[in-house]
Parts: sequence; structure tokens; C-alpha cells
Amino acid sequence: MLGTAGCHLCEEAELIVSNFELEFEQIDIAEQEQWQPEYALRIPVLINLETKQDLGWPFDIEQVREFIN
Repeated sequence: MLGTAGCHLCEEAELIVSNFELEFEQIDIAEQEQWQPEYALRIPVLINLETKQDLGWPFDIEQVREFIN
């Protein structure tokens, strides 16, 4: 999940994602210059690195369920 420190929306997204038995890595967008143009204004963002699909905020538990299936 792309986010950044002190982002209350990122904390909300983490709570939603924690409802699933997923392994996910939190990546600070401030440290990833290559992703900033596309994702910085959309954080938090879930990214499936295999399919290259993403799900940007706002999302709810049902949208996350669809995204991971």
C-alpha cells in the first residue's frame, strides 16, 4: 500500500485492508520518486505488482474484496 507518514486516510485504509488475510507492504510515497507523478495525489493506493492494477482512495471493504479477487 502506498501512503505516507501522518496520513490519516492511510490509517483508515490500513484498517480496511487488515480485515483480510493479506500480506502487504506499506511504502512511503515520499521515498519513491518514480511513483509520485501517478500516485502522490491518490494515496492511499493499493497496488497489485503482478497485474499492475491499482485501487486508489476512497475505497471500502467491498471494493478491496473485489480488488483482491
